[in-house]
Amino acid sequence: QRTHSGERRYICAECGKAFSNSSNLTKHRRTHTGEKPYVCTKCGKAFSHSSNLTLHYRTHLVDRPYDCKCGKAFGQSSDLLKHQRMHTEEAPYQCKDCGKAFSGKGSLIRHYRIHTGEKPYQCNECGKSFSQHAGLSSHQRLHTGEKPYKCTECGKAFNHSSNFNKHHRIHTGEKPYWCSNCGKTFCSKSNLSKHQRVHTAERDLNVIAVSKKKSSLKVDADLNIRQDT
Repeated sequence: QRTHSGERRYICAECGKAFSNSSNLTKHRRTHTGEKPYVCTKCGKAFSHSSNLTLHYRTHLVDRPYDCKCGKAFGQSSDLLKHQRMHTEEAPYQCKDCGKAFSGKGSLIRHYRIHTGEKPYQCNECGKSFSQHAGLSSHQRLHTGEKPYKCTECGKAFNHSSNFNKHHRIHTGEKPYWCSNCGKTFCSKSNLSKHQRVHTAERDLNVIAVSKKKSSLKVDADLNIRQDT
């Protein structure tokens, strides 16, 4: 009857917006809390509304003709291009303040808040502010204890999607991080960084060896000059 009468007695305490039923108020409140209770069982991505999860799930069902050499596939060539920048380390979006470059425009926008100090996302529990919505969502799980990212293979749950993705690669064997020096692949960026130090150390040793050789040649040349004189 409230729908017909237009009565809206369910009011949001955060912004004052009114709703005709409690379910709509509950859905609306997620825009303030960042809660995302609907989790994709395929990839762990979470959504605030079931309809958004339904739309997202279709991406797992559609044809993915664009393949990356790491094994990941995409439905659109533009998505493959964005993904490949992770391997090639191509970063066409550059910060005008510090020169740091990024593979995506969204990453540049989020980075730029470091310079501006902008923190538009605030926790309604403790008042702490964040420059990124993802940071707020992660922080709020400290209050709720929520672990929405559950592995369908072993049942282990995580409070961050990044931790879930790292864990899930144990089961899939996916290694998306590729060394441009030797072609070796890794399941995490941290492992790639550790590996790349091997190449850095090799280059340093080569520089030292070349430097010593030049010094030795110079000493021999000086001795020969003295002997000739």
